[in-house]
Amino acid sequence: MKIRSITSFYDPADINSSRILERLSEFARQAAIHFSSACNEVQTTRLATTPFPTWIPLNDTEAAVEAVTALETSAQNAGFSYLGLGPALPRVPRSYELIIPLLKATRNVFFGGIMASVPQGIYLPAVRACARVVEQAASVTPDGFTNLRFAALANVSPNGPFFPAAYAAVERPAFGLALEAADVALECFHKAASLAEARQTLLAALNQQTACLEKIAQELSCQFDIDFKGIDCSLAPFPQDWCSIGGALESLGIPGLGLHGSLAAAAFLADTLDRGEWRKTGFNGLMLPVLEDSTLAARSGGTLGLKDLLLFSAVCGTGLDTIPLPGSVTAGQIEALLLDVAALAVRLNKPLTARLMPVPGKREGELTTFNFSYFSNGKLMELNSGGVSGLLGGNEVVEIGQRPRSLF
Repeated sequence: MKIRSITSFYDPADINSSRILERLSEFARQAAIHFSSACNEVQTTRLATTPFPTWIPLNDTEAAVEAVTALETSAQNAGFSYLGLGPALPRVPRSYELIIPLLKATRNVFFGGIMASVPQGIYLPAVRACARVVEQAASVTPDGFTNLRFAALANVSPNGPFFPAAYAAVERPAFGLALEAADVALECFHKAASLAEARQTLLAALNQQTACLEKIAQELSCQFDIDFKGIDCSLAPFPQDWCSIGGALESLGIPGLGLHGSLAAAAFLADTLDRGEWRKTGFNGLMLPVLEDSTLAARSGGTLGLKDLLLFSAVCGTGLDTIPLPGSVTAGQIEALLLDVAALAVRLNKPLTARLMPVPGKREGELTTFNFSYFSNGKLMELNSGGVSGLLGGNEVVEIGQRPRSLF
């Protein structure tokens, strides 16, 4: 297990924002030292702000770019590897239009776009706006890599430490931990003689290691007067077989992820995480990022399809993450897929995201060629979508309630 990120949260609109950033910088530096020496390797320290529409000049693109690039420089100077500026907001339609120029002007800045929330429902214009961002971001660079820095968000709360979904609430400075722990599940499942033993062993390992992290986090919280929000133990993978969440699921008895039985394995692992005793923030669900996992990437375009991943999202997970798509997909086709993700999130009252990566010039079934240490190249997946029109293509906020429990 490693710490993928120590993510700090703050509000750039705070009157004391400069001093707060200095404090967070020193906190992150000390936190990385303490966690690394006592428990776990720290891969990155990151900074996430309140949603950018609440503090940047919205009606002047040039001024908005200046504000964001200035903050990117300040964050880098403060020692943060990545900066997350939170999501565009449905009440501010202009904010979605600003994402592309802001992505073009930055290198290490991440964004989201809210498309649904509970109890409000699905914001159809926001779904459409997020689809346009994905389509346009694909052509910012020849390889389509810019979409790594954008995700459409459905029912995602603040203070989750995983990018690009991370954003801060308007409150005191805070921090959370995002873990890379697929290796723990893989090791525990390989040793188990039964599902009960697999669950018990994994829970024991996670509870023990997170207890160590929480102790240090609480000490740092008191020392720097920064709120500790919790840990997101979503078992993020690393793109090698020894740290594959896909491999962990297959070790339960699935010959190839995506074949029948995969949903049961996913539900089992997600339920196991629900039983964890650590302080939780963010998703804390089964994370299946296709291009960040060697097994998932190997199954992509074969046994594992996009509809399989959408199905798995009904019982677990963060949604659709790092999904390689043909470069020819249109905003309309993407809109239909995002609409499904939003509907699942609202109906089931759970956080889901979609980080989709159309690759210019490549077709379904072709292999990606990204040169990125956190990626394992996979095949471009089929997007079986004809777009939406009629009532679903309107401008309403669609209310979808949660299904009441059965009386039987």
